[in-house]
Formats: sequence, C-alpha cells, structure tokens
Amino acid sequence: MSWKDKYRKAVTFSYDDGVTQDIRLIELFNKYNFKGTFNLNSELLGNSGMQERNGRRISHYKIVPDKVRDIYEGHEVAVHTLTHPTLVGLPEDEIIRQVEQDRLNLGELTGYEIVGMAYPNGPNDDRVAGIIREHTGVLYSRTTTCVDSFDEQTNFYRFNPNAHHRNTERIMKMGHDFISLKPDKSQIFYIWGHSYEMDYESDEWMKFEEFLKLISNHDDIFYGTNAEVLLG
Repeated sequence: MSWKDKYRKAVTFSYDDGVTQDIRLIELFNKYNFKGTFNLNSELLGNSGMQERNGRRISHYKIVPDKVRDIYEGHEVAVHTLTHPTLVGLPEDEIIRQVEQDRLNLGELTGYEIVGMAYPNGPNDDRVAGIIREHTGVLYSRTTTCVDSFDEQTNFYRFNPNAHHRNTERIMKMGHDFISLKPDKSQIFYIWGHSYEMDYESDEWMKFEEFLKLISNHDDIFYGTNAEVLLG
C-alpha cells in the first residue's frame, strides 16, 4: 500500500557519509518518530578523521562496517559510492563500479536490497544519471540542489531536496508552510545534510531538535525513508 492512499503530505530526511554523529541523529529521529535515509561509502567505513571548522575540532569518524546493521535499523541505508569521488567526468565503467559495488557491499552489511543513492560532492549531470539508471540497481538519487516547490518530481535520478538542515531560517519557514498546507495532490518536504555539521556550533543540535518538534507527529503527514516516500 502506498502512503498516498491515506496522506497528501510526506516528510523525509537524507544524510551523507556514514559518520558517528549519525548515532545521535538517529536517537533524535526515533524520539520524534521520523525515519531517515543514510548514504554510506562502503570502502570508507571505519576510517577516522577530524575537521577544523569555526575554530572547533570536529570528528569525522565513520561508522565501522559491523555496526551498520544495528545502528541504522529502522531507517534506510543508501549508496554514496565506494570512495566519494565526483562522478561527473569519470569513465562509465568507473561510475558503474563506484555505484553498483557500493550498493552490493551495503546490501551485504544491511541484509536487504539497497535501492537509493545520494551523489557525492554534489555535482551530477544527465550523463551520470543515465549511466546509473541503465547500469545499476539504484532506483533514485538525490542531488544537493534545493528547490522551493513541494510538488512531486518526475526525474528520480536527479531528485532535488527542499532544504539543507543548517539553513535554520529556511527549514523553519518551510516547515510552517508545509504544516499549514491542505493540498489536493501529493506534497513532499525533503531535508538533507551531514550529521557532523551539527557539531560546527554549540547550538546546532538544539536548533535542529526544535525543527523536529515543529514538523513531527502531525496526523496528516506521512514520515518515511526516501525509498518509502519517493517510490511508495
């Protein structure tokens, strides 16, 4: 059964890179009854690293492979390529390898068929999208190009989100607008980001939780993973 049989509105989230901050984010999602999609680089899992942002040392440690199934239980794991290269300009066989092998690797770790993806580094084009559509098992892939409209989109291989989670003013305004909608056709509010970004400032997690409180637990909204919302 499709969510559209009961609802006209859906909210979904997409988070990249498979970092350890996903654990804290999933705790928030579970607290407010959200489902998220998490896009992982299977050959980078377990790697350690740090970032310098705004005078702060930010952890960029990746989830270890044998914890993937437990950590992301109840949510969706999706492709982000093996090693996070920009796909535009790569040879066709390397695009296929980066995407399809990541999909297969993640399927082994999770125990289910992986169907979703987010483009690494943002850039994509019709050539890359066509290769993924024709030569991999991916059924949808998210860009980083934000759009204002909540209307359903037809190009699932260059699917555009509505807002990045750190743009607090935008997500709060769009959240209020979405809640007030009484649509006669399906509407989707799609938020994306990286969970490690919420360590950039001391109040980032608090601000994001305020957004979750705003948008959660409305009887006329379906809350699902990307696959449930886009393919449902």
